[in-house]
Amino acid sequence: MSRFWSPIVHSLSPYVAGEQPQISGLVKLNTNESPYGPSPHAIAAIAAANGDALRLYPEPTGIHLRRAVAETYGLDAAEVFVGNGSDEVLAHVFQGLLNHEAPLLYPDITYSFYPTYCRLYGIKSVLVPLDDGFEVRLEDYRQPCGAIILANPNAPTGIAKPLDWIEALVAEHPDQVVVIDEAYVDFGAATAIPLVKKYPNLLVVHTLSKSRGLAGLRVGFAVGQRPLIDALERVKDSFNSYPLDRLAQAGALAAWQDQDWFERHRDMIIATRERLTGALNALGFEVLPSAANFVFARHPGHRGGDLAAALRAKAILVRHFNKPRISDFLRISIGTEAETDKLLTALGEVLR
Repeated sequence: MSRFWSPIVHSLSPYVAGEQPQISGLVKLNTNESPYGPSPHAIAAIAAANGDALRLYPEPTGIHLRRAVAETYGLDAAEVFVGNGSDEVLAHVFQGLLNHEAPLLYPDITYSFYPTYCRLYGIKSVLVPLDDGFEVRLEDYRQPCGAIILANPNAPTGIAKPLDWIEALVAEHPDQVVVIDEAYVDFGAATAIPLVKKYPNLLVVHTLSKSRGLAGLRVGFAVGQRPLIDALERVKDSFNSYPLDRLAQAGALAAWQDQDWFERHRDMIIATRERLTGALNALGFEVLPSAANFVFARHPGHRGGDLAAALRAKAILVRHFNKPRISDFLRISIGTEAETDKLLTALGEVLR
């Protein structure tokens, strides 16, 4: 705290990211990174871009990546916005599209950056409780609002809503922007991007950090009709005209184009998730149905914080949220088969 701070700084409660400790032999299952490296084509593209051209500013709009994403979904590049990770994209979304007189609606248990953005930008919001099964209910969003944002699959629960449910939500709110945050959609849910052509109030946000294995490169994008993208570009160009550097653009484009690598490693992660879910059930855990690259689980005989601490003592990191309703849950990222074996062995020892 300092007398030199602007007044808003005193009121902020910043987002707390998962730990990134430097511990030898650590099994790191706490931040939902891919357990596999990125596409070799991405690594080669980054190496090729690492030359004399770094003295020049990068292309400011990420046009080549935007064209590639647009081509995938049969859209125009003008309907795609790119940024420095989906967190930066979301920051612009909150500032440019979600700040209205009526409140923003989002679930009470979801990505914990949402309330951080609301505090930062002074956005009025209403937290809509998940039901007893940790599901989002359509009827709960039939209330006055200025906008809606949902993560699908939700985080940290991992539960996904089907595409017809998402379309019903968007159709019921024609005068409000509905943002669907699809950070984990590739692991078992249906993307809402095909609905963009039909609904001018829909914006879909993606990241290359998870299923493309590029968490360290920081690349995200949003897809929507041109007026929504125009708003994001206006905010971006009032903040940072060059959000994606040359290496990030080169690596992201190559990763996006390597469909074989993406599908193969996505399928491996899904298979490990299903194996882990079954093994956790056998150990007595309740595991919520996950369509993400993590599972959300609790054990009736143990507190979540105690289990997380016991695993940490064995050099295994998982994410524990000390929050109402979910304090006994652990969010466990899907690792390699070997990492999963170590986790299950350690859990067996702790439970005994």
